[in-house]
Amino acid sequence: MPEGRNAGLDPTRWRKQQQPVRRTVSHVCPPPRRPLTVADIRPGMENERLGVVRDSMFQNPLIVKAELGKPRERSYSLPGINFNYGLYIRGLDGGVPEAIGRWNVFKQQPTCPHELTRNYIAMNRGAVKAGLVTAQENLLYRQLNDIRISDQDDRRLKKEPPPLPPNMTFGIRARPSTPFFDLLQHRYLQLWVQEQKATQKAIKLEKKQKVVLGKLYETRSSQLRKYKPPVKLDTLWHMPHFQKVGRHLDTFPTEADRQRALKAHREECAVRQGTLRMGNYTHP
Repeated sequence: MPEGRNAGLDPTRWRKQQQPVRRTVSHVCPPPRRPLTVADIRPGMENERLGVVRDSMFQNPLIVKAELGKPRERSYSLPGINFNYGLYIRGLDGGVPEAIGRWNVFKQQPTCPHELTRNYIAMNRGAVKAGLVTAQENLLYRQLNDIRISDQDDRRLKKEPPPLPPNMTFGIRARPSTPFFDLLQHRYLQLWVQEQKATQKAIKLEKKQKVVLGKLYETRSSQLRKYKPPVKLDTLWHMPHFQKVGRHLDTFPTEADRQRALKAHREECAVRQGTLRMGNYTHP
């Protein structure tokens, strides 16, 4: 066979062609995003503007509009592919070899002694005993006799705990179990019925024990209080040629209702004002 055909069927050459192509980070990760500029704006885009256009206009998130089918631009420039996000912690312990070889023991920091509080009660008591009462004398006495409150002198620590019984149990008492048998037997209904019967029996017994008062007799004062003096009714004046004319408007449903209303009006004439006695009452 010709040499050219054998070269095309070389197995080593075929293997080299089947090897996958190595891809770098730049092929996988998208390029770094950057804010829009005037050069990126094309006719028909959402951020196309008329008049003077500056790059700073496309860096304001309040002005930049979202393009159709694309995420909204935040006008922030992001670093390149080689940038690592997050906080880089530098190891100071030496790693695993250092931990296997020797162990760094944490050394406790020396505590600085805190300044004790002044005992003003004791200093004021001593100044009064020494006969010093003015502010200047008290100041000099405190400078010479600087009394401090000791850490050991704590009255709260000197108090003994209250005596407790030896068999005392601490904590919250558990809730008693639900009485299912009483619920199934309607025990609470029976108790309620018994309470209602006992209440009704007590009410009846109380009514029987009440003292029945005798008949109340009316005195002359009570009779005069209820007495209504008769009122003499004067007939209304009518023109002679209208005396035989009947009424054209009747606002009462029946004659009995009309007579009842006229009777109530006659009874109130004595305490009403006006010529026709249809005004306000003379007394509240």
